[in-house]
Amino acid sequence: MEVNWTEQLQPILEQYGKRQHPLDYKSRYQLVVMVVLSAQDSDKHINELAPKFFAAYPDMKTLATAEPEDLHEYIGKVRNFGNKSKWLVKMAKEVGSDEHIPRTMAELTKLPGLGRKSANVIIRESGDPAEGIIVDLHVLRVAPRLGIAEEEVKPKPEKVEKQIMAELPQERWNEAGMAISFLGRELCRPTNPKCMQCPMNAVCQYFKGMKE
Repeated sequence: MEVNWTEQLQPILEQYGKRQHPLDYKSRYQLVVMVVLSAQDSDKHINELAPKFFAAYPDMKTLATAEPEDLHEYIGKVRNFGNKSKWLVKMAKEVGSDEHIPRTMAELTKLPGLGRKSANVIIRESGDPAEGIIVDLHVLRVAPRLGIAEEEVKPKPEKVEKQIMAELPQERWNEAGMAISFLGRELCRPTNPKCMQCPMNAVCQYFKGMKE
């Protein structure tokens, strides 16, 4: 039976769709920096170290004056901090000032340290028109469980993103990715998911398989 995913995702779109990303940013500049830092690290960890970093480097202009090594005292405990320091300084030199931070997928992904997932987060949080869907580790796990993406041993983010995009109208892309991510963070955990509390259990393939 064909599933109308726009309709079926409505409970989580209403619950999570407008909620801010867990990164506790105060500006687009902070958002971009924190998105780069959070790759392969936790949002909670980045939120903890951000105040000291931004006190030292409050905008792109000040960050552009730094050397990568200067950042190590602030982000030395972040995973892959060596490369991230280089990417952030290089990005700041390329962008120049906060108002010149790009707003499109094509331009954002040209910047060091930003891939599609990161660009989708920045676009969504900036309120710009969606060009894709956020596929983080939570979406990568939850989307195949729900059945909106194919179940695979090692699902690829780009493939999962395309599958979800094909099921939803573009105006829902920004909120859908984040809503699925929040569902994964709060209920659809890697182990012992809280299926009985989940608003998606009526259509979820994973839950259906558990009952059979």
